[in-house]
Amino acid sequence: MSGSRLGAAARTSNAGLLALSLAVGAAAAAFAVLFRWLIRTFTLLFSGHADYAGAAGAAHPSLPGLGRWFVIGAPVVAGLLYGPLVHFFAREARGHGVPEVMYAVSHRGGRIAPQVAAVKALASALCIGGGGSVGREGPIVQIGSALGSTLGRVLRVPEVRLRVLVACGAAAGIAATFNAPLAGVFFAMELILADFTAQAFGMVVLSSVAASVIGRAVLGDTPFLRLPSFTVQHPSEYLLFALLGLLAGGVGVVFTKVLYAIEDLCDTVWRGPEWLRPAVGGIVLGLLLLVLPQMYGVGYPVLGNAVDGRYTVAFLLLLLLGKMVATSLTIGIGGSGGVFAPSLFIGAMLGAGFGEAAHTLAPGIAGPVGAYGLIGMGAVFAGAARAPITAVIILFELTGEYTIILPLMAAIVLATGISHRLSPDTIYTLKLRRRGVSLARPETLPVHHGPVQVREVMTPVPQPVSEDATLADVATALAGSRFGILPVLAASGDYLGVVTARGVSAALADGRHDAAAASMATEVPTVIRGNDSLDAAAEALSRDDTSALPVVDDDDTVIGWLDYRALFTARRTAAAGSPTTNGSATPEQV
Repeated sequence: MSGSRLGAAARTSNAGLLALSLAVGAAAAAFAVLFRWLIRTFTLLFSGHADYAGAAGAAHPSLPGLGRWFVIGAPVVAGLLYGPLVHFFAREARGHGVPEVMYAVSHRGGRIAPQVAAVKALASALCIGGGGSVGREGPIVQIGSALGSTLGRVLRVPEVRLRVLVACGAAAGIAATFNAPLAGVFFAMELILADFTAQAFGMVVLSSVAASVIGRAVLGDTPFLRLPSFTVQHPSEYLLFALLGLLAGGVGVVFTKVLYAIEDLCDTVWRGPEWLRPAVGGIVLGLLLLVLPQMYGVGYPVLGNAVDGRYTVAFLLLLLLGKMVATSLTIGIGGSGGVFAPSLFIGAMLGAGFGEAAHTLAPGIAGPVGAYGLIGMGAVFAGAARAPITAVIILFELTGEYTIILPLMAAIVLATGISHRLSPDTIYTLKLRRRGVSLARPETLPVHHGPVQVREVMTPVPQPVSEDATLADVATALAGSRFGILPVLAASGDYLGVVTARGVSAALADGRHDAAAASMATEVPTVIRGNDSLDAAAEALSRDDTSALPVVDDDDTVIGWLDYRALFTARRTAAAGSPTTNGSATPEQV
C-alpha cells in the first residue's frame, strides 16, 4: 500500500484510527520511561540522592563542604538551564501543562507544536531534579498529547480525530508513568476531552493499555503505595470520612487560590527578562528548601512517611502549608511541572493529620491513619481538579487497596460538591479563564424530525481555494467568507478537504508562512450527502465541531454547501409550514 493510501486510511477508517492510537500509546510510554530516567538523573546530579526529599537535610556527597546549603544553588543552576530552553523554544511548556492541552483541544482543534514534547520533558526533569516542588503528571500529559498531535498533523487527520489522538497521548502518559491504565483513560476523558463518545473512549482505552504494558515491562508492576489491610470497623466512622471530604474540598480550593496568588505576586515583582526568571526566583525557592528540605522535588518519600503515621499533627500541617507555597513558588518563577502530585501530597498531609487527631479524640472509632491519608489524597485532588471519577480510580490503582473504595467515594463526592460551592473554577480552568478563555462547548443543534432533504436547503459551493494558494491568499479568501471555512480543490477539480481560519492561525503560530492551501486542508471525517435528512446534517455539524460542511453526491462530487445559518433557516421554515429553499438558492435567500 502506498504512503498516500496509508495516510488516507489513517484519516478516514476506524482501523487507521486504531493503529494511530496504539502508535501514540507506544510513543508516550517510551517518553514516559525517558522522562522518569531524566528526573532521576538530574536529581542525582543536583542533590546526590535518588530522591532528596527522602534524605532531607543531608549534604551532597560530591559537595560535603557545603553541607545542606547546596539546596540554595540547585534551583538556580536548574533555572539557568531550563529558563532559556522554555522561553526560546516552547513557551507553552512553562507551568503545569494540563490547561495548555485543554486549550489546544477546545480552541485549536488539537494542534500542539511538535517541539513541546522534547522541551517539556527536558525542562520539567531539570526543574524537578533541581528541587522544583512540582509533579510529573502535568508534563507527561503534555508530552503524550504533543506526540499524538504531531502524529495526527503529519498524517493530516481531521480535527475530530486529532482531538482523540491528543487524548490518547494524555491517557498513555498517565498510564505508563503511574502504572494506572484506568486512571489514564478517565483523566483524558474527564479533563481533556470532557466527552464520552464510544469511539473516543475505545481508542483512548487501547492507547492507555498499550502504554501500560510497555511501562510495566520497563518500570515494573508495583503499586505506588502499600497499605495495611483496611476495613471500616464502625459505621459511625463514615461520619469522619465525610467530614474529611468536606475539609479536603475546601483545602483543594485554597490550594488553587494560593497557586495563582503567588503567581500574580511573582509577575508583579519580576521586571527582568523571562528566560532569567527561573534562575533568580530559584534563590527564593532554595531558601525555602533550606528551611523545609522535604519540599525538594515531588516528595513521594515524605508522602509515604505521612501515610505510615510517622509525623506529628503539627509537622503534618507545616508540610501541608509548605507544599502549597513551594509548588506555587515553583510555578510562579516560571518552573515546569504538574500540580497533581502536589495535590496528592497536600491531601496526604491533611488526611494523616486528621487521622491522628481522630485517634486522639475518638480512639474507639477511628481506623488506621493510612486510610485517612489515602482518602485525603483523593479528596483534595477532587476538590482542586473536580474530576471525581479520576480521583477514585487513580487512588485505587496507585495503592491496589479495594477495601478503601466506599469511604473514598463518599469523601470525594463531598469534596467535589464543596469545591463547586466555593469556586466556579478548577485548578486547571482558572488558568485559562484568567486569560479570557472559556472551555464551554457549543450547544448541539436540536433534532427536528421531518422529510426535508439536504439538497433542498443547501447553498451553492462558495468560491473554492486552489491547492497551491499561498497563506496570504487563503487568509484573504477566508476573511470574505461567512463562517471562516472554504473548500480546497486540486488543479484537476478534485475535492481535497476544507481550510479554516483556525488552520491558518495554526500555520502562522508554527511559523509556516510559506504553507500552501493543500498543506492546511483537512478532510472532514463525515460528509453530508444530498439525500441526507436535516437531522443527519445537524448531527454531522455538531459532531465535527465545524460551522459548515460540503454536500456531496453519490460519486463524492461536491454539489453544494451547508452551514448553520442555512440549516436553522430551513428548520424554522419547515416548522412554520412554508416551502423550503432549493439547491439553486443563493446565500442571501437563506
